[in-house]
Amino acid sequence: QVQVAESGGGLVQAGGSLRLSCLASGMTFGDYGMGWFRQAPGKQREVVACMSWSGNKEYYRDSVKGRFTVSRDNAKNALYLQMNSLKAEDTAMYYCALDSGGYSHFCGQLEAEYNYWGQGTQVTVSS
Repeated sequence: QVQVAESGGGLVQAGGSLRLSCLASGMTFGDYGMGWFRQAPGKQREVVACMSWSGNKEYYRDSVKGRFTVSRDNAKNALYLQMNSLKAEDTAMYYCALDSGGYSHFCGQLEAEYNYWGQGTQVTVSS
């Protein structure tokens, strides 16, 4: 059974940094894309960043470009999100997701493209 678990959230002042980690386990497949999504209170869940299995495909939503960096370690089945220069509008529950579709050079930007999700880790940025 595939399990996905996030960690690293917390409370930070505006301008500060956090590093989120996501560990996946139980996979019987390879070549899976992974992504970070977030959901703020009263808003829809939105993609933040994603990375393909190969690492040569990345995506960032415009509002985090230049501030957030996604990376992964396939040997550890891990995905990371380094978040710098945090803003109050980054406050949300952050979710890690895994796509078992088997495409090594693809990562999706839509929720429907992911079939395994973690429980989320809360990020709160105080202004």
